[in-house]
This record gives sequence, structure tokens and C-alpha cells, in this order.
Amino acid sequence: MLGTTVFIPTILVPLMGGGNVEKAEVIETVLFVAGINTLLQTWFGARLPVVMGSSYASIIPSFSIAFSNRFSIYANPRQRFRQSMRAVQGALIIAAFLQILMGFFGFVRIFARFLSPLAAIPLVTLTGLGLFALGFPQLARCIEVGLPALIIVVVLSQYLPHFTKSKRMVFDRFAVLLSVSIVWSYAEILTIAGAYDNRSPNTQFSCRTDRSGLVSAAPWIRVPYPFQWGRPSFNAGDAFAMVAASFVAFIESIGTYIAASRYASATIPPPSVLSRGVGWQGIGTLLNGLFGTGSTCSASVENAGLLGLTRVGSRRVVQISAVFVIFFSLLGKFGAVLASIPLPIMAALYCVLFAYVASAGITFLQFCNLNSFRTKFIIGFSLFMGLSVPQYFNQYLLTSGHGPVNTGLTAFNNVMQVIFSSAATVAILIAFTLDSTHGYRDGVTRIDSGRHWACHTEKEVVKFAIKARTPSDIDDRNQERSN
Repeated sequence: MLGTTVFIPTILVPLMGGGNVEKAEVIETVLFVAGINTLLQTWFGARLPVVMGSSYASIIPSFSIAFSNRFSIYANPRQRFRQSMRAVQGALIIAAFLQILMGFFGFVRIFARFLSPLAAIPLVTLTGLGLFALGFPQLARCIEVGLPALIIVVVLSQYLPHFTKSKRMVFDRFAVLLSVSIVWSYAEILTIAGAYDNRSPNTQFSCRTDRSGLVSAAPWIRVPYPFQWGRPSFNAGDAFAMVAASFVAFIESIGTYIAASRYASATIPPPSVLSRGVGWQGIGTLLNGLFGTGSTCSASVENAGLLGLTRVGSRRVVQISAVFVIFFSLLGKFGAVLASIPLPIMAALYCVLFAYVASAGITFLQFCNLNSFRTKFIIGFSLFMGLSVPQYFNQYLLTSGHGPVNTGLTAFNNVMQVIFSSAATVAILIAFTLDSTHGYRDGVTRIDSGRHWACHTEKEVVKFAIKARTPSDIDDRNQERSN
């Protein structure tokens, strides 16, 4: 969660006109609201050991608002920041109602009822794998810091446990904490020694631990409160783009919920749990809009991977952590110190944690018939398109300054860019459509898709198989016996 907490405000706040003071205040606000949302989600929502944080899907709508011409009239940077943040708040408040309606009014429940393991494989796999751009590409921005962090976390979590006689899994559970502490201290030594004094600004930003006055700009104690930037402003174009980001956020969160349940050794999340989780995620997005975090609420993908790394799937642990997050968010200096962790260190952790989430999706292959060419086509096609389509949209945006959908309506352009830039969203749209339309009523294909995955006993599986058989299947089997 710390990666999104620092990364999004670090990029977004300067574009809005804010300085180090505003950046520190936004980081504190994100931490404070994330702790509240995590408690709400674990108490009333999906009730899974998931941590709620910020969503990368809201970056494009927030960028669009920050670059809007209507804010260029403000010469004072702080005033322009406040006006931009108010517009983002208004868009978030409207977008929150999409998740609330989809969750509490049963639309997610309908979707989840028809979600088979075959369709869940691309969703969960690309929830982790689709964030590959945040892994080694970000690590390579400061290879002398990021690569040691990656090596240390792999050695501590995978190799050292085999050389210790302790059964408490110390290195497994504390691999992240130990690796971050070691490499962070190493980066601090390099910074103090002046290793980056004559390097480029981009290298200094990625490698240095003293983030240009961020710690000094942060107050000692500050309590975030609703409407701290002023009264939200509402714009239809901004709202449409943020609604699309809200849609992408809850789709990716469903994949995170499923991955978290797998690593927490919980039963498969029933439709009611997923629906309740999305509904309370909407409440979280509403709180984000009221407090002004600049991004939508989403289940933290990296923390779902952390469940697989540490093998600790307790809700109580997550709730205690959320209380600590709320407490430390009130100490402005502490949040600024955490923000001084070089981003390549976080990228090194992403290489491991996102891989765990991707592997959680691959485990659903055990429920599917891999000898079926229909199964192979749906899995392969959805995974390939889930990676290929977002790559095209993102590359087009970087080279042309706008997405491939470039009409006269900026809001529509942003909606298309947000939806088709998400690997998990593209993959689930394709996989769910193919699985629901390609031989859906055939009893054999229903079993091939793994729709018996909710059966908890062998007797239930047999009943499902008998019920799923069509009359033609029974006639064919009787014909085989007679021959």
C-alpha cells in the first residue's frame, strides 16, 4: 500500500500546482483514509484480510483534471492546487455511487454467480501480472538500490528458511521488513556519501532518500478532515472519466479479493461477499472524495501478494495494522519519513508480491479441463489480449499525447483510455463473454469451465455432474455402453 500512497501524490500534486507542503498533507490524508477504509472492509465489507489503498486507474482522470484549461487562470500555485483538488473530489463523490449501486443493489452478485474459474483465471492473473510496468522498469531507475532489494527479499523469503531450524517462519514473515530496512539504510549511506550529487534529476529523485524538503515541510501533528481543500466542485466530463476509473477499480478489486481468499485459506468468496465488498469499497471511494485523496479506493494488490509471502491470513493482523496506519498518519513527520523510501525498493517488492497474486490466478487451472480446446482458447486469448490491448493504448498515449480514441469529447476519450488501459478489465470482459456465450448451455463445457468449484464435497460434485449433463450426453453414453 505504501507504494501507491507515495507514488500517486508524488506525481499528481505537482501537476496540480502543489508543493512539498501539499504533497505531505495529501500523503497523510491517503494514509488516514486508507486505514479507515481497511477497518470498514474487514468489519463490514468482504471481511477478508485485505488492505484498502489507492487505485492506479484514477491517475488518468486526475491528470485530465489537473491539465484542464479552466484552472490555468489561477496564478497562485496553491490556489490552483486547491481548485484542482476540489474538482477531483467532486468526480470521486459521483464515481463512488457506481460502486455503491453495483455492490449493494446486487449487480456484482449477478456477475459473480456466472463467474467460473475459467473466467477468474485471466482476472486474478492479470490483476497481478498486468502491473508489470511497476516492477522491474521502476526498479531499473536506480539499479544500484533496486536490484539488491530484489535479491535480498528473494534470499530471505525463499532460501534462508531452508537453513534455519526454527519452525516460526521468521524469515518468511519478516522478509519484507528486513529487506526494506537493510536496503533503505544502504540507500541512506549512498545519499549521505554524495553518490548522487552529480547525477541527473531523474536519478536523484529515484535514488535519494532526502526528498527535497518533504520531511521539513510536513507538520509534526495534523488531523485530516473532510473538505479540507474546500467545497467540492462538480463537472460532468470529470465525473464520467472517474466513473470509468471506479468501474476498473472494483473489477481489479474482485480479482484481489479472490487472490486474498486463496492465500488466506478461506472458502471461495460467494457472490454475496464480493457484492458486499464492492459496496463498502464504494463507501471508501466516497470517503476519499470527502477527504480529498485524489484517487479512488481499491483493494491493495501488493498486500494480497504479501499474504502469500508471509502466509499470515488473519483479519486481526490487518485490523491492527490499519489502526497503526491511522495513528502514524496523524504524525506528519513519520509519514514524510516513510515517503523517503526510494521507489525502486518498492518496485523490488512488487516483483515478488505481484507475482504471488498472478500465481493465485493460475491455481484455478486445477478446476478446469485443460484437455479441452475451448478452455485453451479462452484462457490463451483472454490473457494475450489482456496484455496486448493495454500495451497498445498506453504506448499510443505516450507517443501521441492522447489515446487511440481521440474524438471531440474529452470525457469519452478518457473513459475509453481508462477502461482499455487496465489489463485485468480487458481480460475479464473477453473471458467472461466467451465463457458465457461459447457453449454455455452444454453440460460438458460447464464442467470444463470448472463450475463445480463451489462444491465442497465429492457427493456435491457428482450431483453437479449429473445435473449438468444434457440429454444428448446421456444418450451418447448409453450408446457407448450398448456397443
